[in-house]
Amino acid sequence: MMTKAPSIRLQDLIGLLNSHYPQDLAEGWDNVGLQVGDPKQHISKTMIALDPTPSTIQSAIAQQCQALITHHPLIFKPLKKISTDSETGQILFEAIRNNLAIISVHTNLDHAADGLNDWLASALQVKHTKPLLMPKPGDLIKLVVFVPPESAEMLSLALFNAGAGHIGRYDQCSFQHQGIGTFRAQEGCTPHIGTVGEQVKTAEIRLETIVPRAQINRVVAKMIKAHPYEEIAYDLIPLENQRCDIGLGRIGTIAKQKKLAEFANDCKQQLGCNGIRIVGNSDAPVRKIAVCGGSGAMLIGEAARQGADVLVTGDIKYHEAQTAQSFGISLIDAGHFATEQLMAKGLAEKLEQHAQQRAWPIQYIVAPEERDPFTFI
Repeated sequence: MMTKAPSIRLQDLIGLLNSHYPQDLAEGWDNVGLQVGDPKQHISKTMIALDPTPSTIQSAIAQQCQALITHHPLIFKPLKKISTDSETGQILFEAIRNNLAIISVHTNLDHAADGLNDWLASALQVKHTKPLLMPKPGDLIKLVVFVPPESAEMLSLALFNAGAGHIGRYDQCSFQHQGIGTFRAQEGCTPHIGTVGEQVKTAEIRLETIVPRAQINRVVAKMIKAHPYEEIAYDLIPLENQRCDIGLGRIGTIAKQKKLAEFANDCKQQLGCNGIRIVGNSDAPVRKIAVCGGSGAMLIGEAARQGADVLVTGDIKYHEAQTAQSFGISLIDAGHFATEQLMAKGLAEKLEQHAQQRAWPIQYIVAPEERDPFTFI
């Protein structure tokens, strides 16, 4: 008997994106998530692009996509009206007419583990990376739950699959300790162990794991569904630990020291830049590399403080270049487009991997021919 393929709705796709790139990671000024669309709409083909431009919208429609995921949001600020007098209004009208949903993963993708900045570092062969600017402590919660020994493995897997148990580059992290639990079921209960009115003493496993705050509701819901008890004893304990896997930018090292000009040329080749600007002595040796996709000049000081030889980013302004010189750190301005365009391929590969693992009948395609608006002469 063949298993029927699951029907995927837009809300499922949004939930998947939130599980990897929680909206809580986005900057306060940003507008990530669903921009336009019906959460109950069925999805079988999705395009991924850097920008929600008119040409990208037309390409998605031509390829019969039901959803478009972009890095940059279509709507940055609240709209006072929706009219075809503006490009945003035209795009909204065209998307609605053609049942095309638009979703943004922007600064949440920048901050997240296995997101844009990890992909940028990987493209430039920067190894042993960590976030350049980490978030403040308070993002982690310890989940403690008590479960019968025979159900501990099943419950652990349910928690891990829901997003629990990640510590740095390790996953499925937990601690288990066996003890004795006691309880007495009252009238109206249907106890998993024992009978109503009887005090029960039974072996239980104390299962501890760690959960990002943004994932806690999902993890607790999955725990309740998988747990054999009708009343579950569990604790949620806020932690002051700092997460070491999320944050803005990345910093690491390349395999061997190079001259600034040589490494800049590597960046140009790997990122497909039309042109590149450098700040610093072309012959200066570089090995410790900081990266930030898009506009990362705000990280110049932090990159210098952590001993980076060079920061690779885009949109460097004149006075920011002077600041870098005063800090003694080199800059490579590869452009906003070139340092972010790889998000489409990276995200498509990640989502396709999930689709294969979960047997989701959905296709992800990268938007064709997105181009840097700047040309160099």
